[in-house]
Order: sequence, then C-alpha cells, then structure tokens
Amino acid sequence: MIRSIFSLILASFLLAGVPVYAAVTPAQDDIESEKAEIRDPVTILISIDGFRPDYLERGITPNLGALAASGIYGPMRPSFPSKTFPNHWTLVTGKTPDHHGIVGNTMEDAARPGEVFKMATQDPFWWNQAEPIWITAEKQGIRSATMFWPGSEVDFNGLRPADWWPFNQKLSNDRRINAVVDWMRRPANIRPHLVTLYFDTVDTAGHYFGPAPGEKLHAAITAVDSEIGRLKQQLDSMGQPANFVIVSDHGMTETSPERVILLERIMARDQYHLVEDGNYVGIEPLEDNEDAVRAAFLRPHEHMECWDRENIPAHFAYGKNPRVPSIFCLVESGWVGLQDVPEWMTGIGGGHGYDHRDADMMAFFLANGPAIEADGQLPLFDNIDIYSLVARLAGIAPQASDGDLAPFEPSLRPRK
Repeated sequence: MIRSIFSLILASFLLAGVPVYAAVTPAQDDIESEKAEIRDPVTILISIDGFRPDYLERGITPNLGALAASGIYGPMRPSFPSKTFPNHWTLVTGKTPDHHGIVGNTMEDAARPGEVFKMATQDPFWWNQAEPIWITAEKQGIRSATMFWPGSEVDFNGLRPADWWPFNQKLSNDRRINAVVDWMRRPANIRPHLVTLYFDTVDTAGHYFGPAPGEKLHAAITAVDSEIGRLKQQLDSMGQPANFVIVSDHGMTETSPERVILLERIMARDQYHLVEDGNYVGIEPLEDNEDAVRAAFLRPHEHMECWDRENIPAHFAYGKNPRVPSIFCLVESGWVGLQDVPEWMTGIGGGHGYDHRDADMMAFFLANGPAIEADGQLPLFDNIDIYSLVARLAGIAPQASDGDLAPFEPSLRPRK
C-alpha cells in the first residue's frame, strides 16, 4: 500500500514538472575521491515541525537518540504564540515575533488594508522586519541552501539563498534528503556551508491523531528519524563532517470536539472582524462598535482570557507589534475558540498555539557534530538563542538579536 502511494505521488510530480531526485549510488572511484578531499564542516539546521521533546523517549528514534547521546539535547521554550510561522522565523532571526513581525500564521497590517498574510504569502513586505540567517550568510560570502523553511522563498532586496526550493508539501521526505545530499556532492566552490531542512509530517500526524502514543503518529516519527539517519550515513560515506542543529517549532497537546468555545455565543459574528481563531483568537472591532466588542470579549470567560493588545501580560513578550490584533484571547490549553467547528474535528486530535510556558508546548532541541561536546541534556532555554548557535557553527557574524550563545558555550569546542 505504501509503495503504491509513493508511486502515485512520484507520477504526479513527473506530470507536474516538479523536480524529483532519485537515489543514486555513486561509483567507487567517486566515493574514494570524495573521501580524499578535506572538507570543512557544513551546518545543517533541521526542523521537525511539531516534534515534542518526549517523543525522543518513546524508543522509536534510534538515529536521533544516537545523535543526542553524543551531543547536546533537551526541551526548548518556544516563543509566543507557539505557532509554526512565528517560531520558524524566530529560529532563523533570533528575534521574538513582536520584533521580527511574523506574529501569527494569519495576520493583518493596517499599512496594507484588505490584505491578509497567509502561510503561502511571499511578499517581502510581511517578512522584512528581520533578516534571516541565510541572507546574512550570503552577504558575508557564505553559501546557503534551503530545502524548505518558512520564509526561505522570499526575495530580500534581490537576495535569496544560493539554492532554494519552493515549498511543496507533496515532496516526500526522502526526496528532500536526496536534494541535500546532492548539494553536498558538489565541488567546494559551489557547495553550501549552511543548509536548512524542514519536515512537516510529524506535525500533520499530531494534528490529526493527537500526541499520545499511537501507530500513525509513531509511523511519522520513525520515518523522519530514519531519513535523518540516512542523511548522516550519506554524509559520513563521503567524508563530509556536519554540525547538526535539530529543532522543532513547538509541541502539541490533545484537543477534542468536547472542548470548544463557540465565539458566536459571546457575540454575533457580524459585530466584529475575526483575524484568526483556534488555539488563540484575534479580533478587530468594526467601526463605531469598539466599546461593545471590548465589553463582550474582555469580560471573564471560562477557558479563555482576553486582553487589549497593549495589556497582554509582559511574560508573553507580545503585543507591541501593531500586527497583533487589537483584542487578543488566549484559550486554555487543550481547548479551541472557533466561529465554526470544522468538519474534520470529530475526535481526538492535537493543537498548539497556547501559552508557550505550558509543558506540552515545549519544543525539541538537539545539536551534534565536530564542534559540539557530548554534554547530554541542557537546562531549559528559549528558542531565540538558536540563531546565535547556528551563526557560530556556520562562521557567520550574526545580526543583533534577542538571544545569545550562553546556553551552548560550555558545550562548544574551541575553533580550530
């Protein structure tokens, strides 16, 4: 069944003209030539979207487990809100969502009335409040390549990664790995020194089936673990040292149709403008209706608390950016606030976007490579610090950020 599904996907790629990389076994002479070359380490930043730290403890990730055992790892606090796009942009800019401008998966900006940022938006206007690490690398003559990452397709004043692929969720994980391996087989002058790689399948499984141990979630986890192991083996076979930084953007908690806050019961939908609903709710009052909307939403609610943007509690470090909705409601972990309950929400699933301090929202971190000591589990730190680590490993002079290198400094080997 799996083989037939992959065959259908492959056929669809070929018909659509999408580049598909086949696994190629190099000739023995090529392997010996690759091994003979003295290669500088490549820094590979990998995101496993939605990977909770405790997934490492379920006995189904031998490759990640081996990397953790000979490196550093542990839980990592995401930025608020614990959503995909805000946190992926934090990981590559070192700035909180308030400072880098990607404040949600969906957002609006008064400077662009009538426009809505969605996860497919590539207009630089939405992204240019902070510079991602691959653009900084390119400016400094360090070649970068992105096998997917939110924002990696965006043009920054004519600059992009030297190599990048437009995001295609249908592109299988093994094809993503093959593309990275192909990059590393290049001659030194066109070989990337910084690579990003993104896997979405664990997050997708977590949303549909929830984070509890289960066959389908575990199949997604083991598949990604296997691909990362294959990448490591392929790089080792060609004598290519690599510093891996493997992260997730957030955790996952169980949701249920039994835990839904219907916004219609708070106020009729035609009385306000909904920016985003779900694990948090963003609202803009309609003209001449602000007092009524504020009265309806800012009063106490079961399983949800709402604030004016300027009154969002300081520990969230959120609300200074004008793209944050005027009224922001945080839903209790495991609950959802919705105008309409989607048809697919019929049983136990998973969600994120809640309080970033919640244990279920914790993200995953692992680093391994020639620059990393085998220091085991690190104390909890914030994901704004990852940018500094990646910059250090890749030899990039970083931009100013909200994080620093402090959590990792004891585990970094001296530069040669």
